[in-house]
Amino acid sequence: MKFLKKLFFGILILIGLALIIALFTKKDYAIEREIVINKPSGEVFNYIKYVKNQDNFSVWNQRDTAMKKDYKGEDGTVGFVYAWDSEKKEVGKGEQEIKKITEGQRVDFELRFKEPMEATDTAYMTTTPVSDASTKVKWGFSGRMPYPFNLMLVFMDMDKMIGGDLQSGLNNLKTKMETK
Repeated sequence: MKFLKKLFFGILILIGLALIIALFTKKDYAIEREIVINKPSGEVFNYIKYVKNQDNFSVWNQRDTAMKKDYKGEDGTVGFVYAWDSEKKEVGKGEQEIKKITEGQRVDFELRFKEPMEATDTAYMTTTPVSDASTKVKWGFSGRMPYPFNLMLVFMDMDKMIGGDLQSGLNNLKTKMETK
């Protein structure tokens, strides 16, 4: 009986310690990757502003080519919503909405994940001319993990996890754009 009591109090102490650590752990994360594409800025921007084109370069879209997709609105305009539903857990279910377009420069998105876990994050893509024939593209992603779930950020390297996928997507975009 004494052993069970000690075990119980030991578990309570560990849980309490974890909750205290979570109070002082960051809740926000932001990841960004970039690449230079040997195409004019206008051409690159006019390609990335269409969400449906992400099927051609986003690794997330390519993980399940059989996922159900639904579209609302006019692609390439503010308010366009792309919804996906996949049987694959690593793809899940959610939607992406174009929230803002700064023509020729930036597209801002809101990502609403529904499965395997609920979250609302933001993403963006920017284009900046490097020369008349080349463009720097940045792809960024940011989110927030509420208390006490932010404790997972101590053990998860979000930059490595998401950053690798962003970089692979940008590499795919570069290949796609430069072979057009």
